[in-house]
Amino acid sequence: MAKKKDNDKSSQNSEGTKQDKNDMNDEEPNFSDPEGYVDNISDEELLGDLLKQKPRETDGVESVIVVDGVPQVGPERLEKLTTVVNKIFSKFGTIVNEYYPTENGQTKGYIFLEYSNPQHAQEAVKLANNHKLDRQHTFLVNLFTDFKKYEEVPDEWEPPQPQPYEEQGNLHYYMLDQDAYDQYCIITGGGNNVQIWLNSAPDPTKLEDRPRWTESYVRWSPLGSYLSTIHKKGVALWGGPEFGQMMRFSHNGVQYIDFSPCEKYLVTYSPHNDDHPNDVKRLIIWDIRTGIEKRNFPTDGPSIWPIFRWSHDDKFFARIGSDVLSVYETPSFGLLEKKSIKIAGIRDFSWSPTDNVLAYWVAEDKDVPARVTLLEIPSRNEIRAKNLFNVADCKMHWQKSGDYLCVNVNRYSKIIRKEKNEVKYSGMYYNFEIFHMREKQIPVDSVEIKEVIHAFAWEPVGSKFAIIHGDGPNITVSFYGVKTGQTPSLLKRFEKKACNTLFWAPSGQFIVLAGLRNLGGTLEFVDTNDFTIMNSTEHFACSDVEWDPTGRYVVTAVSFWKAKVDTGFWIWSFQGKILKRVNIETFCELQWRPRLPNFVNASKELIEKRAKLMKDFQEYRARRMEQWVAEKQHRLALRSNVDTDELDSDTKNVEEEVVEFFIKEETTIID
Repeated sequence: MAKKKDNDKSSQNSEGTKQDKNDMNDEEPNFSDPEGYVDNISDEELLGDLLKQKPRETDGVESVIVVDGVPQVGPERLEKLTTVVNKIFSKFGTIVNEYYPTENGQTKGYIFLEYSNPQHAQEAVKLANNHKLDRQHTFLVNLFTDFKKYEEVPDEWEPPQPQPYEEQGNLHYYMLDQDAYDQYCIITGGGNNVQIWLNSAPDPTKLEDRPRWTESYVRWSPLGSYLSTIHKKGVALWGGPEFGQMMRFSHNGVQYIDFSPCEKYLVTYSPHNDDHPNDVKRLIIWDIRTGIEKRNFPTDGPSIWPIFRWSHDDKFFARIGSDVLSVYETPSFGLLEKKSIKIAGIRDFSWSPTDNVLAYWVAEDKDVPARVTLLEIPSRNEIRAKNLFNVADCKMHWQKSGDYLCVNVNRYSKIIRKEKNEVKYSGMYYNFEIFHMREKQIPVDSVEIKEVIHAFAWEPVGSKFAIIHGDGPNITVSFYGVKTGQTPSLLKRFEKKACNTLFWAPSGQFIVLAGLRNLGGTLEFVDTNDFTIMNSTEHFACSDVEWDPTGRYVVTAVSFWKAKVDTGFWIWSFQGKILKRVNIETFCELQWRPRLPNFVNASKELIEKRAKLMKDFQEYRARRMEQWVAEKQHRLALRSNVDTDELDSDTKNVEEEVVEFFIKEETTIID
């Protein structure tokens, strides 16, 4: 019954619908709005995306850039100019139109370029402005629409409103820790997680734990003020007690960073930029305090990082090129004296850690010997040079206090034959050229070793250095001492040691002899005051050794980047006593937070220098006293045997006479 009723109802509805349609066909539809109706729906709501495509008056103009500083050329060179300009600016986008204004057949020095869309024009202004075409021409790039803004600049200058001061907090708050505990950061999870720890006792205290804090790696700044994190879009600096973001620097594809020693500047390098493969801004120097880009540099082919090397005071930085050394000065970031230093055959250079002096070496060329030169900056005066023969390679090692420079020279032992312009050698031997930087005329001493050199390291605060040398199982560690006016002397030799790396404590005296990589992680802790081996132990598969900034602790680590089992780190005392073992499956790296310069060590160095000056003075005074005594008889003979050396102010043995001489008298009469 229910089904039948539904059918009947459906039938009635169908008939009603037909009737309604007939009624509608009889009347004409009316689409007019009723009287007094107000439409409150905007065109944007009705048309939506269509209105976004509506042409604007400024379309096309926003895609135009004006390039000033273009060379002024005639018709014969115009084609070459357009080719060069298109090569530079086409990498930012498609150029649809170009115009080179001319006068009397010669270009005026500025051009107009139109891109297919405004985004490409903005990119060209951002990346090509201040692009140096050659020595005489530097591009100044602006949007065409900006000229209207420049025309509306008011005649009366109004000073900008002062920006509110933003307190960054104490960036070195950690130096005030009453227990002098140091901080360190560790990277875990294959690089995905960063943690900050306080090396407190009896157990370390976790300060921060942030997943995905970085996309690559982290680095402390040289003075410990900032922690830097690397991202695809650039670099961020973090600091203060809460590790808030202090500054960020936008540089797509950045992979390498480097701080200047005083933390004034940051260098970022993007070897591959996917957006712009030929981007001129692969290498950028930033002002850390303001975040402003100071200068960008093009890179020519592969380079050894860091590309720039800084002087100790951030006043100069330099880079090496093909037969040229370019030294730049800050804050102008221009070439020193506006020209590079041409040095044929230059291979490497290094700055003194305490003075504006750089050392470089030049390879042999036919009959011209290799040469190590010390160059004073900014005067460019050569203060010392040393010729070297049969040189295969050189490595330069500065002592931390800048008192000594050691040049590790690899030499060929003998000549087999000479053919035309080539010399064939056989065998190798090694020697160390020690430059005494604080002595007059900078004398040079040599230490020769016939065996293969595996490692060299100066004592950071002191005058000792250590060398690992030898073949196979007969590895020897030799310690030498350097004294003023003397050749380096052998202090101690340890034979048959399983080590290949040297790690001095930051304040000197203590050293770790480590056997990393294929030697399985052997460790020996040595006190070089009396050359006592305080402990011989091992950390299996150890890949890294790090002293804390104070020299109280040593960390040995097994990195996940170098091994897949037993990863983690161990903390030791400076005497080699194990204090803590921390095993983390995905541990990657541990970095101690640097401290500000240690004034205790600085005082120690100052005291030692003052003691040396006093000793030199006393020796000089003793020599003069001996001379004074030896000349006594001569003085007596000159003074009629009167011993004036023993007289004092009360002695009456000598009478004082005043003698006057009349020399000449003239009289002149003036009319």
